[in-house]
Amino acid sequence: MIKVSVMYPNGDDVKFDADYYQKSHLPMVAKAVGDALKGLELDLGIASRVPGEPAPYVAVAHLLFEDVASFQSSFGPHAETFSADVKNYSNVQGVLQISDLITF
Repeated sequence: MIKVSVMYPNGDDVKFDADYYQKSHLPMVAKAVGDALKGLELDLGIASRVPGEPAPYVAVAHLLFEDVASFQSSFGPHAETFSADVKNYSNVQGVLQISDLITF
């Protein structure tokens, strides 16, 4: 199992519409990739380790897939559509990381 994390950096001028992201963007992604998607989580940043300091990421989405190939084959054909939608919820691009998911 792999985890695809899309992390949106926080900052003074960052705008992020969490409601749109949660209710429109992520459902669009889930529908487009279909059964290849095995799980989906959304983290909304509220703080950092330093009291009073903002979270380093305004939001992080985690998408679970069986393997890199299933991610690429299901996500790739829709990547331009997903990217074009960013303007509807944020003024920053997410940073994407693919990780092996190891559970304990």
